[in-house]
Amino acid sequence: MAFEPLYILILGFTIFIDYFTGISVEDAKESRRKLFLILSIIPNVGVLCVFKYHNFINDNLSFLLNGIGLIDTMPYLDILLPIGLSFHTFQAISYTIEVYRGNQKAERHLGIYSLNVLFFPQLVADHIERPQNLLHQFRSKFDFDYARVVSGIRT
Repeated sequence: MAFEPLYILILGFTIFIDYFTGISVEDAKESRRKLFLILSIIPNVGVLCVFKYHNFINDNLSFLLNGIGLIDTMPYLDILLPIGLSFHTFQAISYTIEVYRGNQKAERHLGIYSLNVLFFPQLVADHIERPQNLLHQFRSKFDFDYARVVSGIRT
């Protein structure tokens, strides 16, 4: 977001879609649950594909079309890949799939759901965390303990 503040809208877009489709998956009858799951996965993968693969596909398609004498009219997108977009995308998809499978109840608090999919310190763990391992921790109450803070800094 430091390079392109508008990118927060992309995260906001996918957060709202996944938040509401997670609730819809949980509340829907069995016949419509898969539809809501798909309605969550398509925009997530679509955003990721545009940022990561559009120019790659465009370059290769142009090469192939030029080889047979055709001109590619697809525009080249001069965009930066937002840092952590893949992490955010797969974290969001993981949440929706776990709700679909019945392993996780849909989070009804938008802020807590957002924390779950945007919890970038988890990124250094190098894997996508299942929501049932982290989501409940955002509801836990902790009192500030100066001694624990000092101990944590020293460690």
